[in-house]
Amino acid sequence: MSEVAATVAAAPPTVEDIEVALLLEGVYRQYGYDFRDYAMSSVRRRVRHLLREEGLATVSGLQEKVLHDPRALQRFVVTLSVNVTSMFRDPSFYKALRERVVPLLRTYPKVRIWHAGCATGEEAYSTAIVLEEEGLYDRCQIYATDMNETVLETAAAGEMPLRGMRENTANYLRSGGRRAFASFYSAVDDRAILHPSLRRNINFAQHNLVTDRSFNEFNVVFCRNVLIYFNRQLQDRVHRLFYQSLVRFGFLALGAKETVQFTAHQSSYEDLGERIYRKVA
Repeated sequence: MSEVAATVAAAPPTVEDIEVALLLEGVYRQYGYDFRDYAMSSVRRRVRHLLREEGLATVSGLQEKVLHDPRALQRFVVTLSVNVTSMFRDPSFYKALRERVVPLLRTYPKVRIWHAGCATGEEAYSTAIVLEEEGLYDRCQIYATDMNETVLETAAAGEMPLRGMRENTANYLRSGGRRAFASFYSAVDDRAILHPSLRRNINFAQHNLVTDRSFNEFNVVFCRNVLIYFNRQLQDRVHRLFYQSLVRFGFLALGAKETVQFTAHQSSYEDLGERIYRKVA
């Protein structure tokens, strides 16, 4: 460790650091939402944003409000949760899903898929579209989970802003889509309403990656662009959860900046590219 790094590592916590730690501990003890092992840089940034939104001067003031006002708690959970998503995000990933994963899924009579940290559901619906086009959807069951009840309600409704459909369409086509993307939704005022057929095999349910255990065995686990918000200890715990949840030769799909490298299970996966890994041991 360099002298500069050692100095930084040994630096005492600031008042803000102490306040944030107390806030996270209070939320966990009172409500069970555990953000204590989230990456602190991300937590600080989101807490500062929430302070501005709530018109508060200190994190201690935010703690008092969150612990005593259920509506403030919901705003806190929404702010700290990772809810940034879109349909066919990273088109090259979905192209690889079609070409490298789908042919192997055809060998199973029944396919169970887990979208962990699904946010408002766009990626779960993207997967449903791929499976529908590939003729596999009827034998698949998608479990889309998130810790945040508010975003799950949005996901289950199957609606999204119409203004985003141009980008979604472009991503879909770059991913290897074969149909007119507009055939998957209806436009009503300023909303795009996905066709009910896409929702038929998706179960949206609450699950907390930080505190909850596995609830089934899966052929595919998606957790894209979530682990980057966790510290290393929590990342290791979640990687263990995913490894235990996958069947032999199942697939783990991560985000563009996430990897199984340097984890305890690195040697147990075959790298298929585009952050798709197959469990081989």
